Amino acid sequence: MSKRVTVITGASGVLGRAIADAALARGDAVAAVDFGPIAREDGHDWLGLGGVDLTDPAAAQAAMDAVVERFGRMDNLLNAVGGFVWQMTDGPLESWGRMQRMNLTTVLNACRAALPHLTQSTAGRIVNVGALGALQAGAGMGAYAASKAGVHKLTEALAEETKASALTVNAVLPSIIDTPANRADMPDADVSTWVQPAELAAVILFLASDTASAVTGALVPVKGRV
Repeated sequence: MSKRVTVITGASGVLGRAIADAALARGDAVAAVDFGPIAREDGHDWLGLGGVDLTDPAAAQAAMDAVVERFGRMDNLLNAVGGFVWQMTDGPLESWGRMQRMNLTTVLNACRAALPHLTQSTAGRIVNVGALGALQAGAGMGAYAASKAGVHKLTEALAEETKASALTVNAVLPSIIDTPANRADMPDADVSTWVQPAELAAVILFLASDTASAVTGALVPVKGRV
């Protein structure tokens, strides 16, 4: 194949779907990975891998190997997988472990499983989704911010570990993404200041392009007007 092969984790979420739509529009072959079902049926340039628990290293490895078996290689890993909980620090400890598993363990396992394939690409790219809230956490954001801060540091470490290769590793740091869930949680907010999923997807796909070959280890803020 001459086109780029792009793997998207968390592909059934609002952001994941926006990334997939943009990647398909620019001509990528796309493999969509999610714990939940994948809406699109498999096609020539689309592989849906639903029911994948990325907190399990073996499941992550099987998914990445399936992508290479189908398309022959892998060029981009775009990690939109994750979740959010608002909870004060004296809340249940389980939320801290759950945020670590959902936001950091999933990304770590996906990256580890994909690395052998990505380093064989002449222009491999990893783009993770961090959070501006992990730079300055607000009340009730401790568990979420701690897990996303881990994603930031994982991104920086991987970039250093792979800088002798053609692979680049970066992260985007959005503020509030305009999603139905966020609108429901903040009904009185001015949503015009939020980041649109398609806007964030465009930044992610820039980092996953040939044009961004000189950018690695970057944590790119995508604030909207927040």
